[in-house]
This record gives sequence, C-alpha cells and structure tokens, in this order.
Amino acid sequence: QVQLVESGGGLVQAGGSLRLSCAASGRTFGTYAMGWFRQAPGKERELLAAINWNGGRTYYADSVKGRFTISRDNGKNTVYLQMNSLKPEDTSMYYCAADRAYDYGPILRNENEYWGQGTQVTVSS
Repeated sequence: QVQLVESGGGLVQAGGSLRLSCAASGRTFGTYAMGWFRQAPGKERELLAAINWNGGRTYYADSVKGRFTISRDNGKNTVYLQMNSLKPEDTSMYYCAADRAYDYGPILRNENEYWGQGTQVTVSS
C-alpha cells in the first residue's frame, strides 16, 4: 500500500510559479511510475505529466509542455511538479498518482493504483 500526500498548492498571480510536491510512503517508491493530473469543477480529469521509475523518461501534455517540469527524488520518496508561467486556466485541483510499473504506460492509460488527496492551485489574472 502506498499513500500519497500532495503539497505546495496555493494562490499565485498569472505569470508566477509554484512547485508541487507529492510525498509517498513505503520503501518501494523507486519502483513506481508517477504522474500529475488536474481536475477543475465540471471538467474531466487531465493528465499533465508522467515520469518513469528513475526519472529517465518523462511525458508532458501539450497544454503544459514547456511550462511544467516533472521530476523525482527517490531518496526522498517525492515527486515534484515545477509550474512556471502559470495562467488563470491552470486553476484546478492537482493530484499525483502512482503505478507499480517501471515505465509510465499505465499512467498514460489512467490505470493508476494510488492517488493523493489533491492540492488546490488558483491563478489570478
């Protein structure tokens, strides 16, 4: 069992930056692929970024490519999402997810085994 806890959300002005963190419990974090999603009220959940077990491969949705960066520190059992050039349309609840897979294929297929509780990001214009 893996528990995921997101942090780092908040209120920021357009053009600003935030770094989200997702801390995982357990001793096998390094064998999990990880992903970041977001979901705003009335909208479908959207995959933003994914990362393989050692950080050697990453995936980004077109909507965030060039602005967001996913990374991980297996020594700290944590995955990050650095968000730059934030826009009002980035306002949403952000979630991290994990899969017992070395690569992020299951993340892309939304076959996620574990989810965090989410952290709210609000971008003001």
